Amino acid sequence: MFSYRHAFHAGNHADVLKHTVLIATLDHLLEKEAALTVIDTHAGAGLYRLDGDYAGTSGEAAEGILRLLSDKKAAAPTAQPAPAAKSATKKAAPEAEAPLADAIARYLSVIHDFNPKGGARIYPGSPFIVQHLLRDHDKLKLFELHPTDARTLDANIAQLEAGRQIAVLREDGFGSATKFLPPPSRRALVLMDPSYEIKSDYGRVLDFAAEALKRFATGTYAVWYPIIPRPEAHDLPRRLKTLATKAGKSWLHATLTVKSSKLITTTTGETQRPGLPASGMFLINPPYTLKPLLAAALPQLVERLAQDKHAAFSLDSGG
Repeated sequence: MFSYRHAFHAGNHADVLKHTVLIATLDHLLEKEAALTVIDTHAGAGLYRLDGDYAGTSGEAAEGILRLLSDKKAAAPTAQPAPAAKSATKKAAPEAEAPLADAIARYLSVIHDFNPKGGARIYPGSPFIVQHLLRDHDKLKLFELHPTDARTLDANIAQLEAGRQIAVLREDGFGSATKFLPPPSRRALVLMDPSYEIKSDYGRVLDFAAEALKRFATGTYAVWYPIIPRPEAHDLPRRLKTLATKAGKSWLHATLTVKSSKLITTTTGETQRPGLPASGMFLINPPYTLKPLLAAALPQLVERLAQDKHAAFSLDSGG
C-alpha cells in the first residue's frame, strides 16, 4: 500500500479534471464569510516538480497540464459565461474559435500563480491549491500515511508558515478524518482521492462517505476515482449516487476520457495497457454553480487533451 507515489502522475489529465472541479467548488464555497474547513484524506506530498525525476519518468504531465498550457488558445484566456448543462454523455465538437471556459481559465490562473515566469515547472497538489485559495480564518486538515510523502508534505507545508491554519496528520484519512466533522463553523469540503492501488479503497470511500454524511449531512463531499477495466471502478459512482439519493442529497458526476482503455500491441509484439484512460469526479452536495461551469469546460478539455478518437466526457446530476 506504500508503493504509490503521486509525483509520477502529477499534472496528468486526471489532475486537470480533479483540480478544475476542486477550484470551481472552492470558489463558490468561499463566497460566504463563515469559516470553511477543508479535509484532504490523501494529501500526497502537496507540491511537485514537473522537471524532476518522478514526473520526467512518467511524462504524464505532457498529456495534461503541459499540453493545456502549450495550446495557443490557452495563452491568454478570456472566460465567458457557461451555457446551461445537459445530462448526457457525448463527444465534444471542435471549438477552435471558442474562448476558454471560465473553469479552465480559473484553473490555469492558479497554476500560473505557482509559476509566475510561465509554464508549469511547479505543479501544486490539492493541499497547496486549497491553501492558496483559503482565507486566514479557514482551516485545512491534511492526512497522509506514505512515509516519504508525509515527510515531504511536512516540509512543504512548513515553508508556508501558516501556523494553526493547517494540520498535517500522519494518519489514515479514512479512519480518522471524520473526527473533524462537523466543524465548528458547520461548513466543510472533504476531498477523497486515494490511489485505488488496492481494491479495498473503493469500499472504504463508500464507507467513509456514508459515515461522514451521518455526522455532517450538509458538508460537500468530493470523490476522485480512476475509470479503469475493474468492476469496482465502474460500481463506485453508481453506489455513491445511491448513497446520496437515499440520504436525500444532491449529487453531480463528471467524467473525462482522453483515450481508449483497450490493450495495445507494441512494435515488439508485447501487449500493454495504455495507461489511465479516464477519471471521474463525484460530488455530494455540490455547489449549484458547478454544473454549468463544467458543461462549458468539459468539451474543451476533451478537445485539448484527446489522445485518440475515443475521447469524451459525461456530466450528470440529481437530487
